[in-house]
Amino acid sequence: MHFTQLPADVLALLRRGTVIPAHLLALDASRRLDRRRQRALSRYYLDAGAGGLAVGVHATQFAIREQGLYEEVLKLAADEARAWAERTAVLVAGLSGKTAQARKEAEVARGLGYHAGMLSLAAMKGASEDELVAHCVAVAAQIPLVGFYLQPAVGGIALSAAFWRRFCEIENVIAVKVAPFNRYRTLDVAKGLVAARAEGRVTLYTGNDDHIVLDLLVPLVVKRGAEEVQVRIKGGLLGHWSVWTKSAVNLLEKIKNLKAIDSEILSLDSKVTDANSAFFDVAHDFAGCIAGCHEVLRRQGLFEGTWCLDPNEGLSPGQAGEIDRVYAAYPEMNDDAFVRENLDQWLS
Repeated sequence: MHFTQLPADVLALLRRGTVIPAHLLALDASRRLDRRRQRALSRYYLDAGAGGLAVGVHATQFAIREQGLYEEVLKLAADEARAWAERTAVLVAGLSGKTAQARKEAEVARGLGYHAGMLSLAAMKGASEDELVAHCVAVAAQIPLVGFYLQPAVGGIALSAAFWRRFCEIENVIAVKVAPFNRYRTLDVAKGLVAARAEGRVTLYTGNDDHIVLDLLVPLVVKRGAEEVQVRIKGGLLGHWSVWTKSAVNLLEKIKNLKAIDSEILSLDSKVTDANSAFFDVAHDFAGCIAGCHEVLRRQGLFEGTWCLDPNEGLSPGQAGEIDRVYAAYPEMNDDAFVRENLDQWLS
């Protein structure tokens, strides 16, 4: 089986750990793609210092597939990553559906210059572990894979440590986004990774929006026989980092440069989690999670509105007030000033 080799600088950046925002989708009042603002959003992420872009993922709205927008949205981001940023950026495409669809999406992404595909297994609900692994192997033949442990509350499926061992043994797997919002299941990924002896080849990224700072600070310790193995989560591939992205970049840099863990850095965990609770609409079981992020960008002028492809999807009752609250509580965490300084050139 022939695998696409990642450029050395891309692989080095991914392994070092970086900020990869889950790219949102800019729409106009008619719920059509707003190409100008979509390009502006990519420019914002890149100028904020993000090390990559994840496009066609949950935050980009899975409905782009039914709307025939998948390829165009991926291309817009890839073009900006090459033309706007004068540095390496990791391009990750969201892959979903049963095997035929996921393989087709992987081919599209690879053709557009994407380095990896992040594979959602939500469509495989009810499949056996053997079927899940076979699915992953088939898609990995098309493009290097980032695994995705999606929380069950938004459509994910429970995956055992044994599954993660088999997944991490796949030669073309390069990373896993750990996002079950559950410490036991997060540890299952680390157990599988270590059992596969893949900790040097497969890099862990947090998607646990309820635990971002501690995921980046605290090693996961796993026994392999008599050996004790420490695994670090190196970066984040997050919907939460699709807003206030400049602050996320500063946060990851601060964590990487820490000489010692103190109470100040530890206290950031609950502050970031609290902000996430407003953006992601935890009070209503994440119903307004995409619209909440859109609302932050609307306030900053990057988006014109909070429209989603699904007209029934929007801010939940009280969610705007919650966003007001966290803006007031943590003024140091927003990047409004950075956006104000650069908005005109991003929209040009």
